[in-house]
Amino acid sequence: MADTDIEMDETLDLIASNKVEGTAVYDREEERLGTIYNVMIDKVNGQVEYAVLSFGGLFGLGSNYYPIPWEMLDYDTDLGGYVVDIDKEKLQNAPNYSDGDQPVFDREYGTRVHDYYGVEYPHA
Repeated sequence: MADTDIEMDETLDLIASNKVEGTAVYDREEERLGTIYNVMIDKVNGQVEYAVLSFGGLFGLGSNYYPIPWEMLDYDTDLGGYVVDIDKEKLQNAPNYSDGDQPVFDREYGTRVHDYYGVEYPHA
């Protein structure tokens, strides 16, 4: 197979999951809320359902994880991160989990997360 100069992590319209993980997330006032811990992808339709935001803790220890519906995130090239229309107070009260306490990402949980943010759950 010939060597190519094709970038495998990012194209004009696509980005690899490993480049999303660790990306900063900001509120609308450009205050940093946390970073993307991972993304949750629907196995059947292949669509990203959640970005899981790591928030709180120190150096990744004691962090809580907040699933945020993917459609709520907007990428801001000037910030080099995602922007969400959520303030810290709303985020702190959002459905979340900690290490070793991951929820079952089923229809009931998905509905609860989406309802909290006022976003229609695509699997309802």
